[in-house]
Amino acid sequence: MDSLQLKMCDIQGRLFELSRKACYDSGPFISAFMRSKLAKSLDSVYNRMQWSGEEYLLEELESEVPNLPVTGAMYEKEMLFWIGYLYRYWHYLTGESSKEIYRQANEKTMKRNYMMFHTLEPEIAVQDLKEIHRQKTNKDHGEVACS
Repeated sequence: MDSLQLKMCDIQGRLFELSRKACYDSGPFISAFMRSKLAKSLDSVYNRMQWSGEEYLLEELESEVPNLPVTGAMYEKEMLFWIGYLYRYWHYLTGESSKEIYRQANEKTMKRNYMMFHTLEPEIAVQDLKEIHRQKTNKDHGEVACS
């Protein structure tokens, strides 16, 4: 992971924190962001948005998704930072799109696992979240995991 990629992880973490300051309902905010054109542009190898700060990114998302709910449950600031940071880190680690990452670990999964995973190295947290998704998918399809 190079310094620009780590900076982007930090910016996305701060963007998610900023959503709390703007009083956005955390669940719908995270869902909207991860499936947005903005997130897709941040996934690209190079995009001008990668040079933007979190305030500008929030304005861009508000333009793209003008009806973000402002009342509802707001996650803790530290949790929001971790979720935003880890989602971007996951993208750089695996090359998966934000939309695909969100499909594997939505905001409820991230919130549920925050206490166990937030102190882990990001690579380990991503591996564990992918394993949770794999196990859930196998269970949903009636597959039995053998050792």
